[in-house]
Amino acid sequence: MKIETFATLEAVLQTGTFVGGARLMNITPSAVSMQMKQLEGYLGKPLFDRSGLQVRPTQLAHEVADTMRDALKGLDALRSGTVLAIEGVVRVGVIESMQPIVLPGMLRFIRARHPKLDVVPIRGRSSGLTAAVKAGEIDAALVAEPSGAKAGRMSWTPMLRRELVLITPPDTPDTPIPTLFRQLEWIRYDRKTVSGSMAAQYVNNQIGDVRSTLEFDNAAAIVAMVSSGLGISVVQRPDSAVLHSYPARVFRLGKAAPVLQLSMVSRKADDDSRPLAVVREAMAMACTEYQKLLKQ
Repeated sequence: MKIETFATLEAVLQTGTFVGGARLMNITPSAVSMQMKQLEGYLGKPLFDRSGLQVRPTQLAHEVADTMRDALKGLDALRSGTVLAIEGVVRVGVIESMQPIVLPGMLRFIRARHPKLDVVPIRGRSSGLTAAVKAGEIDAALVAEPSGAKAGRMSWTPMLRRELVLITPPDTPDTPIPTLFRQLEWIRYDRKTVSGSMAAQYVNNQIGDVRSTLEFDNAAAIVAMVSSGLGISVVQRPDSAVLHSYPARVFRLGKAAPVLQLSMVSRKADDDSRPLAVVREAMAMACTEYQKLLKQ
């Protein structure tokens, strides 16, 4: 069966008759009838009620046409070398630490290729943004993926893995990490976040009881505290701009280092959304460019 058969079905539904469909497709009415019978044979069900003087399309005929309509448009666009226009508004959440990394490249990509698609960035924490996606308040979000997140009615697309590191005051000498925790206060990242929870688990498992009275939910504020000599912290590797403003030493944590999986979360019901597919592609591109910069 040829792909043109579905275009013929669309023509018949538009004109209301086999003769009209034949005229639209520039073929004979008998060719239209043969194509519709071939399609019915493929589906195993009738597409037209032929009991009256005129054939009438069944509900299945409309459902088949609805299913294939966008696909046919996409194929025509590919064949003609044009880009299928994607338009609308997409609300995308991005956690604060990833906004300077992802948003510039992502928005530049979308505006260059899909100028009619408007992206509204939303700021928040991973838990809050994920809840907003689940509730339908926003369309997608780049968040820290919690363990066991694959279940349910959400789709998770991995974007970037970020290793947590230890940051210390800039004048810290080369010292074993357990010794640093005994010498300096541990400044916690908010334990209600995924990265804060991972950091706490690492310290509890690898270091043990340590002194800690400070806890913040802002990474830049923590780096500033550490830079001023108030303690040490386990966080995502700070960006060069933050370290330029607040100098600090960065120590890798070795094989036991927690690794944060950053993923785009959306609703499974929206898996076929073309605007979201564009956002997913643009987000992946921005994350890939960031990884390239890290390797330079």
